[in-house]
Amino acid sequence: MTKQTQEKVGGRVFKGTVVKTAMKDTITVAVQRYVKHPKYKKYQERSKKFLVHDAGNTAQVGDIVMIRETRPLSKNKHFELAETVARATKEEQFDKLTNT
Repeated sequence: MTKQTQEKVGGRVFKGTVVKTAMKDTITVAVQRYVKHPKYKKYQERSKKFLVHDAGNTAQVGDIVMIRETRPLSKNKHFELAETVARATKEEQFDKLTNT
């Protein structure tokens, strides 16, 4: 079999921002989405945090990353880091650390 046929077809893929890197081989990614309110018809921004497997601890706080669904790796970790879209600058990382 080739490598393309072995990969899982389908699964959810999200784009989000890294908000925490305190754990070994795990990052926390916040994913934003817009939802229309059923009664008032106004769009709201909703967010959800996912625990993501990051082998080698490559991501840093503030990075914009793509994550993809995978088999359950632990009780709460069901996603893996697919790619880093944009790196956070040193100033952004410092601001995130000092504001929290």
